[in-house]
Amino acid sequence: MDYFLALDQGTTGTTAALVNADNLNFIDKVNLEHKQIYPNPSEVEHNLDEIWSSVEEAVVQLCTRNCVDTDKIIGIGITNQRETVCSFNKKGKPLYNALVWQDKRTLQFCQEQTDSTLDMVKRLTGLPLDPYFSATKMKWLLENSVIVAQAKKEDDLCFGTIDSFLLYKLTNGASYKTEPSNASRTLLVNIETGNYDCSLLDLFNIPKKCLPEIVDSFGEFGKTTGLSFLPDGIPITGILGDQQSALFGQNCLKYGELKCTYGTGAFLLVNTEDKVVRSTNGLLTTIAYQHNGKVAYALEGSSFIAGAAVQWLRDNLEIITNASETEAIGRQVTDLNEMKNILFLPFFSGIGSPHWIGDAKAAIVGLTRDSKKCHIVRACLEGICFSIDDLIKAMEIDLGKEILNLRVDGGAVANNLLMEIQATISNLEIDRPEVIETTAYGAVLAAAVGLGKISLKDLGNMHKTEQKFNPSLKDSGYFKVKKTDWINTIKKLY
Repeated sequence: MDYFLALDQGTTGTTAALVNADNLNFIDKVNLEHKQIYPNPSEVEHNLDEIWSSVEEAVVQLCTRNCVDTDKIIGIGITNQRETVCSFNKKGKPLYNALVWQDKRTLQFCQEQTDSTLDMVKRLTGLPLDPYFSATKMKWLLENSVIVAQAKKEDDLCFGTIDSFLLYKLTNGASYKTEPSNASRTLLVNIETGNYDCSLLDLFNIPKKCLPEIVDSFGEFGKTTGLSFLPDGIPITGILGDQQSALFGQNCLKYGELKCTYGTGAFLLVNTEDKVVRSTNGLLTTIAYQHNGKVAYALEGSSFIAGAAVQWLRDNLEIITNASETEAIGRQVTDLNEMKNILFLPFFSGIGSPHWIGDAKAAIVGLTRDSKKCHIVRACLEGICFSIDDLIKAMEIDLGKEILNLRVDGGAVANNLLMEIQATISNLEIDRPEVIETTAYGAVLAAAVGLGKISLKDLGNMHKTEQKFNPSLKDSGYFKVKKTDWINTIKKLY
């Protein structure tokens, strides 16, 4: 049997996945968490050496567990946390910890810019000027890291998102490239042309020579070279940013087809094909992928915190030991009247779409002396769903139509209670696929297209539903009232 290997480098961990190259059936995955580094409040970093080690270890564990001869891997697909910035030298050595997309240290710079600058950035990139995106982090590194600044002076600086770093390491420095779904998230790319823009490079003072080449999302990016855990010569043939990879893995290839990924954050994307849809409701215009020089666009809503809120319950409050417990604990609330005043606002990293309030903080409001663990856990799940509903409602306005069906993916969608709450809050049908590791699966499909094994046309009918969730009529009145409280509380607090 031949295999495709997916490398899914996410915010909280690295996943390696195997897929049968003949029938594209998902075989197995290994996920390894890596450390979250918080130097100061609102600052988030990752150790790039640890990330690279997690890639190696995940691949080794996966192939060992499945008795896979690595010579049978015919192609590799990469998907990754997107806006996170890596700085490394031409030998592939990290110069500084990665600055994670959640990091807010550049908030002041963004707030100090003039309206004309903000308008220029939005017009050229389809994105707001926000610490979320890569360019402000690159600027900060150049101004605050002596090592990074010296590397620039010596022409030994490579900036990139995680995909570029992994590709560089996999090819032993032979390939320094990225593709549009990642590059369009840097604030350095003109959304209309797909190329780096001189006005943006000047704004952030980023030399173009320090940035990777932008190529198609599907095709040969390079081949493995000099690795201890994979043989030489395996082609890397597909790269997509994680949310675009999930869109691809869900086979949302036509105009209006959309998905929501419940990961560390939650991200709602709708394919708009060759149309650049400009949001008037706080959503992002982005690139879904590029094939044979032709760009497919997407409209995106970004909720910075989803699964990370559950992780906070586990790691900080220590009221659960595993994320999977939240369904059973949340179902202990049998009388929703006990929940009517409790709101969990999961804004640990500010508010993204559609409000864009960078300095917002998380909060739990409405607690009383009789509030229990089950109330906090259920409120957390509700807060995730209310945040996503804000994205859905904004997208309905921009698209000019009601959203009736939503494809979902990501580890959190295994939680049936979460899906039931989302279906009821948003009054739509939830479609959960057989393979919920859609981000990794999308990377494999990208690699298969890049290797010429399948075409985009072949992907159109591959979606397989595992279960559907519909709104609960008995709970709809409760959520209708609570949705008003959600909106009013956000206005009051932020």
